[in-house]
Amino acid sequence: MAAFKKKDEEPDLNAVNPDGTPTVRVRLPKKWANEQFALAETMLGANHIRVRCIDGVTRMGRIKGKIKKRAWIREGDTVIVIPWSIQDEKCDIVYRYLKPQTDWLRKNRYI
Repeated sequence: MAAFKKKDEEPDLNAVNPDGTPTVRVRLPKKWANEQFALAETMLGANHIRVRCIDGVTRMGRIKGKIKKRAWIREGDTVIVIPWSIQDEKCDIVYRYLKPQTDWLRKNRYI
């Protein structure tokens, strides 16, 4: 019975894999929502960042309000962006990866 968790119980944040490495939870881009990986290149100010997307296009990214209040984005960070349908040279930044998450993505060949 101890192996089952209750619905309202918090997940174990100190969970480790069988080989002793910590468990990493990573959000992947949703292809159906037109999301893709990008690398933050240059801070432009006023919540704008120049990003290089995985499709090879350099876009001006706008940090959405939800992310602006929760996560600081710096040059060199890996992010998820949604290109605008009206102007292809602009995009919205919707998620920022931490260093262990980026390492996991590289190790598993997502980026």
